[in-house]
Amino acid sequence: MTATALTIGEAMASIRTAAPLELGGAAHLSIAGSETNVAIGLSRLGHEVSWVGVVGAEQPGNLIRRTLRAEGVGTRFVRTSEADFTGFIAFDQPAHDLTRVSYHRAGSAGSTLTAAECVAAVNAAAPRLLHLTGITPALSSTAREATLAAARAAHRAGVRVTLDVNYRARLWSRPAAAAALRELVPYVHTVFASEDELDLLSSASNPGEMLLADGVAEVVVTAGAKGAHCLTPDGRLHQPALDVTAVDSVGAGDAFVAGYLSGALERLPVADRLRRAATAGAFCVGTRGDWEGLPYRSDLALLSHGGGAALR
Repeated sequence: MTATALTIGEAMASIRTAAPLELGGAAHLSIAGSETNVAIGLSRLGHEVSWVGVVGAEQPGNLIRRTLRAEGVGTRFVRTSEADFTGFIAFDQPAHDLTRVSYHRAGSAGSTLTAAECVAAVNAAAPRLLHLTGITPALSSTAREATLAAARAAHRAGVRVTLDVNYRARLWSRPAAAAALRELVPYVHTVFASEDELDLLSSASNPGEMLLADGVAEVVVTAGAKGAHCLTPDGRLHQPALDVTAVDSVGAGDAFVAGYLSGALERLPVADRLRRAATAGAFCVGTRGDWEGLPYRSDLALLSHGGGAALR
């Protein structure tokens, strides 16, 4: 393995239907969660990675553990709660290329994450990189405390802390998100956000530049089909999105993050990190599911053959 990384968050059991859920019919059962998506993406790209989270002591919790183990993600920091249920998420498609999300996660096992267990995991794993998202602190007051404590502990130990804002309006308001996420900024090395999420981290008129002034080393701004750009003290670098047919865009942001972090762990230049990130995102949108389409290391060069190519 080429590097060590740790992710912290909630994983849920998920079902997907290709039509409105209320119509019933066939559904695909899997798992979902931004932080586990990133963990699987890093594992497939050849990195040693573990996930910290809590699942229920039932079959959905077992599914999460089993899937992560099968994908090479370490589960030694996963706690099983006998008293709480594993969260659930449903994806359906009420119209072409439109995905609707339904949650059953309030009070879930994942929301019981504690500061003590997260700090213990950071100290025990001694990772080179800790990846957090803005989803976890939205789950509960204890999960918010856990996210902040993990960031502080990692920063104190010299671990690179990365944060994907990943704002979810269904979980909390923008003012509540801003209050929690701005607490994390002093400990963060790399920020991932869309243009409309940057103001959650800074109230300045130029939030990206202000984050750099406040000590963030890299601000990666994603814009879907328009690509992404990275702001550093050395300037701005743009990466176009790859021209592929999108089947399902859910999980593409996590794939992008996994690709970028993979490049960072290998100390690639920013341009190469962005290129790998865009490639991982392009693979993900070509397949239905949060993480199923994530590329393996050996896949990264495949898109250079162009659409319609047959490798014989």
